[in-house]
Amino acid sequence: MVSSCTAEIGIIGGSGFYDNSLFGPTREVKIHTPFGSPSDLISVGEYKGVKVAFLPRHGKRHTIPPHLINFRANIMAMRDLGVKRILAPSAVGSLKEEMKPGDLVIPDQFIDFTRKRQCTFYEGAVVGHFSMADPFCPEMRGIAIDVAKQLGIKHHTTATYVCIEGPRFSTRAESKLFRGWGADIIGMTLVPEVSLAREAGICYTTLATVTDYDVWAEKPVTAQEVAQTMKSNVEGVKSLLAEAIPVLAKERSCDCWRSVENALV
Repeated sequence: MVSSCTAEIGIIGGSGFYDNSLFGPTREVKIHTPFGSPSDLISVGEYKGVKVAFLPRHGKRHTIPPHLINFRANIMAMRDLGVKRILAPSAVGSLKEEMKPGDLVIPDQFIDFTRKRQCTFYEGAVVGHFSMADPFCPEMRGIAIDVAKQLGIKHHTTATYVCIEGPRFSTRAESKLFRGWGADIIGMTLVPEVSLAREAGICYTTLATVTDYDVWAEKPVTAQEVAQTMKSNVEGVKSLLAEAIPVLAKERSCDCWRSVENALV
């Protein structure tokens, strides 16, 4: 069902990112899609004249584990609202010494290590093979990087995100394997969110914030330490969103929206 509300920019908030107060008064919208319901009601508000749709990926109370998120419904709901660009904050672990807790990472590649997720909209009479050589919108990445520089946020402009099935964390052997593959950060929610956005013609980039080192580092942390780092990370991401949203609302000059043209068989 298409809502009467519309939005230009979509925010899909990950672990710890549930506050939509940045967008002022909001209207909660319930959307049904052919793939079921999204993770929660979508809050539609406005920031500096830009209409924004906010969706907590795990639900407002973090009740949906990563392997059970209805990614297809989430992306389809954003598309039904008219969203053209999605910024996706997420919490990740670090696989590299130089990517420290508290750092912002704007990845440019991913490795898919998920197993059971519904990963495409094209399962019927029409088959689509979408290029994911460069999975993130280059224009959005450039804007996010520029804003991070302006704000003095410690960030990394290239990285490979390995996405695991979850909800469990990696073994030490797996963590060391991923490092050997050249992965830099690890999380549980990027895939298939990023590839579904490509299929829907929506520009997408993730803002990955490091909460801790993965188990390869043998640097044990407490849940309290992770929570404190996550809180600090969220404040940094809010500052970045506040500066980036007005810029992102301008007309797109990338080719993300044309992805379907050469993908269908």
